[in-house]
Amino acid sequence: MMIANPSAERVCDEHEIYEALLPLTGAHVLELGCGKAEKTRAIAQKVNSILALEVDEIQHGRNVQVTDLPNVSFELGGAQEIPADDASFDLVFMFKSLHHVPMAAMDDALDEIRRVLKPGGLAYISEPVFAGEFNEILRLFHDEQKVREAAFAAVQRAVGAGRFELAGQHFFGTPSNFESFEQFEDRILRVTHTHHQLSPQLYQLVKDRFMRHVTPAGAQFVMPIRVDLLRKV
Repeated sequence: MMIANPSAERVCDEHEIYEALLPLTGAHVLELGCGKAEKTRAIAQKVNSILALEVDEIQHGRNVQVTDLPNVSFELGGAQEIPADDASFDLVFMFKSLHHVPMAAMDDALDEIRRVLKPGGLAYISEPVFAGEFNEILRLFHDEQKVREAAFAAVQRAVGAGRFELAGQHFFGTPSNFESFEQFEDRILRVTHTHHQLSPQLYQLVKDRFMRHVTPAGAQFVMPIRVDLLRKV
């Protein structure tokens, strides 16, 4: 298993990856860390049902106001204690959320994923690779190197212990565009799940680094992503 693949050249929206890899039609799905439910909404069009969990109470409060996704149930909860029966799901998704699980609970989270998956079910775990120009801006105020490495190590342990079979690793870049620094502030600095407190000096440094990438079309980045596809054996 590799934590990164610097030679990966593919750049695409992530839906192209999971739609090619996973049997979505008719599936019963669990999504852990659904955030603003953007991917939840896309996946819901193709599957039977989704249980979408989120630990951020503010975002969860917004999610439960959604009324146009009848096959999605939003619940407050984390990966280390999933409110579902054994062997309930065909597929489990974690979009950039395993590294947000407390490091001491990452093994428990993967055990829980295995518990709720049906035999032969798949866990799709995508994680940001600690590299790239956007990462160099992010790490100025929110360095995730240790937690991302811990998330990968937890997956390695789960595979090494035989709790999962590695069905494949996939590396790609996903485009991320910001119209302005104000949009960067709204989407990154003001997220409700993490309270970023930047000093005036650090704020100005982050802004200066960001503005280096601004063009008439905005600031465009490619974020490297790794997908570990795990099968319950």
